[in-house]
Amino acid sequence: MQTEAPAAPLNGPFSGRVQFVGLLRSALEQSAREGWPELILSDATFEDWPLAEAATVESLQQWAKPGRRMVMLAARFDRVQRDQPRFVAWRKANSHLIDCRLCSADAADGPPSALWSPKWFLQRTDLEACAGVHGVDRRRWMAVREAIGISLRASRPGFPVTTLGL
Repeated sequence: MQTEAPAAPLNGPFSGRVQFVGLLRSALEQSAREGWPELILSDATFEDWPLAEAATVESLQQWAKPGRRMVMLAARFDRVQRDQPRFVAWRKANSHLIDCRLCSADAADGPPSALWSPKWFLQRTDLEACAGVHGVDRRRWMAVREAIGISLRASRPGFPVTTLGL
């Protein structure tokens, strides 16, 4: 009997890195299957997101279709560029779909740690314990989008596809 990849659970709390990473993987798979038109990935460094995994990059590749849009918001992208080469290569090939943004240096706590889409959200509210909430609850979904929006308004372009050198 063949089983389908699990859908991201609808609502609830999560706790621990294993559950956090599992929810991210599941959400990216679901975004590809269902054709979510927009994804916002927001985190200070993305150091503990599964962006280096082949399966994650494959989900993103399946998601990447004309008319789709992704925003990545970070305090810094150096860890992504150094530690997640599969994602960096995918980002370069799909730069027309991705807007990478750096938070302003004066943003007190940096961007929220969240994945947001028109269909679902995940937000880490306790980075140390890797705990937070996820789901489709409209009130929380809107609050996550608003928190991301505040950081986006204080951001600038970052993580260029190519770097100029002499």
